[in-house]
Amino acid sequence: MMKRIVIVSITLIFSLKGITQKKVAITIDDVPNTILYNKEGNRCRLREQIDSMKLPVAIFINEHRLFDNDSLDQNIHLLDNWVMDRNVILGNHGYNHGMLSTEGLDSFKADVIKGGVITAPLAYKQKKQVKYFRFPYNDLGADSTLHQQAVEFIKSQHYRIAPFTVHSDDWLVVQLYAYYKDHHMSADAARIGKAFVEKTLSFFDYIEGITSMEAGRQASQIYLMHDNILNADYFIELVKALRQKGYSFITLDAALKDPLYARKDYYMEKPGISWVYRWIKDKQQRQALIEKGPNTHAFEAELEKLK
Repeated sequence: MMKRIVIVSITLIFSLKGITQKKVAITIDDVPNTILYNKEGNRCRLREQIDSMKLPVAIFINEHRLFDNDSLDQNIHLLDNWVMDRNVILGNHGYNHGMLSTEGLDSFKADVIKGGVITAPLAYKQKKQVKYFRFPYNDLGADSTLHQQAVEFIKSQHYRIAPFTVHSDDWLVVQLYAYYKDHHMSADAARIGKAFVEKTLSFFDYIEGITSMEAGRQASQIYLMHDNILNADYFIELVKALRQKGYSFITLDAALKDPLYARKDYYMEKPGISWVYRWIKDKQQRQALIEKGPNTHAFEAELEKLK
């Protein structure tokens, strides 16, 4: 009898551990970074790191980046390497990364269709699908009508919309980081890189607190980052820090099985924000949570001083 109680207790402990374990899906926008690839001698360190750690990631492709320089064949080779990677799930991010609210629905539709022309046959060759779409700037339309029309169009193209919960404005911080790198100011670059990792962890803590309160449990997070030099240099450090905080890394497919992502989107405005805030109906409550959370104002202020 005692042996049976012990077995049941151990089973319960491990079951609870599974329930409360922190999980995150890594998603990468603006792939492939052909400028950085060319600059570093046709090497993509970010993909190499992902491959070496066997991390599952989802990438969101802007095909216009294949034409950012004169090395089209090498750039397509870079994209093909991303597609071939067994750790990588594929997503469309629009050909030109155009903002829906600014460019309008017709232009947006054309951009979505054009955004999969090169990727689709590469994916087919690897028996993969381009199954997700992430809105450029996470702009789903500045009013409910445009929002609904865009969402319906994406579904008609057999894509699933890719949300996110955590981001850390790396698109902004990389401008400051790259400035110091380009000007051979290595100490300042290192300072910004380490501060960025710490700031990203604070975003995780804050969003985790909100989702745990809303769901009554640990929710699966989705982290949005970009294919840039900052992440090429500090991604491994961030992954190590997240593991120390108890996170395991899952696919986007797995993260979206969390019932949290079935919640209604109440946000019908232009600036892209985390889905954590989109699920909040009350505008004042939403804004209060956004303002209370971490921010990258210090990075922005330092960048402004350099201009």
